[in-house]
Amino acid sequence: MEALRELSRNHVLGNPIRLGAMLYLLPRGRALFKELLEVLEVTPGNLDSHLKALEKAGYVELYKVFADRPRTAVRITEKGAKETGEYLRALKEALSLISREG
Repeated sequence: MEALRELSRNHVLGNPIRLGAMLYLLPRGRALFKELLEVLEVTPGNLDSHLKALEKAGYVELYKVFADRPRTAVRITEKGAKETGEYLRALKEALSLISREG
């Protein structure tokens, strides 16, 4: 039951859009804002508010890259990678408890 308590305590990753963004960033390390828009199929304003929540929690860093024009990029932080990994472990543990009880 500790896994369930751990999952309920993380309000940042408990949101499906924020979790999706972190799952996309985890193996890549970084992505462009536009890339996340396409993958998550959300509006720019919606994604922006979720990324700000992740940034406030210290899970990601937003920064500008300059190619043909300025673009916003997102980088996962060490804290973000660690917290996402712990959240996934707790989710896996909770799912294994459910499958044993069922």
